Amino acid sequence: MKRLLALGSILSISLVAASALMIQESSAQSARSTDSHVNVVFSGGHETDPRDRGRPVILIAAALGVPAEVFREAFTHVHPAPQGRGPTDEEAHKNKDALLSALGKYGVTNDRLDEVSNHYRYVRSRGELWTNKNAEAYATVKNGKVSGFVVTTKGNGYSSEPDISVPGFPSVTGKAQLSFSKELENNGCVSQISLSSK
Repeated sequence: MKRLLALGSILSISLVAASALMIQESSAQSARSTDSHVNVVFSGGHETDPRDRGRPVILIAAALGVPAEVFREAFTHVHPAPQGRGPTDEEAHKNKDALLSALGKYGVTNDRLDEVSNHYRYVRSRGELWTNKNAEAYATVKNGKVSGFVVTTKGNGYSSEPDISVPGFPSVTGKAQLSFSKELENNGCVSQISLSSK
């Protein structure tokens, strides 16, 4: 009889300990659930100024190290080939001379102009887009509310602010801050995201 009572006491203690352990694990899971990350969705971010007729002037100018207005003025001396055909060698040479004549005073060399021009060259009529890399980020969620954003990949090639949404939080949006640089891999990148609401 004593042995049975002792065995019952041991089982009772084990059940209490197991129950306490389950409560601790449940509490830990609950605590973890209050802090989470949600990957955000980027869309757009490749609009251009109507004056530029589809050219990403803000990116080209930054890569060349000149203000956008300086590049726009320089480009007024360029005569693009008619739509549907590329420029002849003579036309290309004249256009290059016109650009270098205006941009050379800012330290832009022929090689650098070629590098930047080739990097951002694209054919819009084919549905193409200039070279770019998508940014990546996540929203931090605390107690069921978005508290901020963390940029994990800055991307590049954004000529305008992309739209940023958070799945599961339709009233929350992010506002991207873009950074421009002579370094092509960092030109038009998302440097940070601030919290805003619709």
